[in-house]
Amino acid sequence: MKSLGRRIRQLRGFDVTQDEFARKLGISQSQLSKYERGIVGPPAEVLIRIKEQFQVSIDWLLTGDIETGGQVSRRNRVTRF
Repeated sequence: MKSLGRRIRQLRGFDVTQDEFARKLGISQSQLSKYERGIVGPPAEVLIRIKEQFQVSIDWLLTGDIETGGQVSRRNRVTRF
């Protein structure tokens, strides 16, 4: 689960706060923190929101497999809003 959390953190990038990213996903900052630290895994509906907003596959989120999910590019990361 920690690898999933790392990939979520990678999508967030360094210029977006947990609070901003969490609001974009419709979850609390504390819940996002738990996902990123690997304490709990996000439910399917959150994975789907991440997939749709950042054009990454759920396969990539869960496994990190680049061939099935593609790499995270700068354009897939959240920008300040």
